[in-house]
Amino acid sequence: MASKVFDTGLQELGRSWGWHLAMGITLTLLGIIALIDSVAVSVVSMIIFGWLLLFGGLIEGVQAFRHRRGGHFFMHLLNAAFAIVVGLMLLRNPLAGSQVMTLLLALYFMVSGIFRIFTALTVEITGSGWMLVDGIITLIMGIVVWAQWPIAGLWIIGLFIGIYLITYGWSQTMLAFTLRRLGAE
Repeated sequence: MASKVFDTGLQELGRSWGWHLAMGITLTLLGIIALIDSVAVSVVSMIIFGWLLLFGGLIEGVQAFRHRRGGHFFMHLLNAAFAIVVGLMLLRNPLAGSQVMTLLLALYFMVSGIFRIFTALTVEITGSGWMLVDGIITLIMGIVVWAQWPIAGLWIIGLFIGIYLITYGWSQTMLAFTLRRLGAE
């Protein structure tokens, strides 16, 4: 039974391979554009994030008052105020927001890398060598980003978005070709 459902789902995906191909190509092209102008993409991403925080904070504030008799009213109200303030700050100065986010990314990569290295060296499990390699690469990424800060704050988020769009777009393109081949079988 499960095999029949899987085969039906695979056939359905196989018929829509063209949409996956279109999406993959579009995402890859957008990723290339993001790499070409990573500063603009960094700024735009901070503006979008600012609007999301602003609207999310407003919605949470309304919800807090609608359900004020329930628990955690002040927690929700504080979270709403925080989201609104940070959203407005990002909208007012997206470049500064990009620099702060970049510094946070650098710190995250360094702490995460150190944690992974420590775990790989102290916990004996199969594959811990790969965790060690991952930790070293992550730590190096954090150090490189931090060493280039604050200048990196202008372009690093756009670069990461571009890389993500290219890799995701490429994987969708390859999936489309696989689905096309499976649909023909």
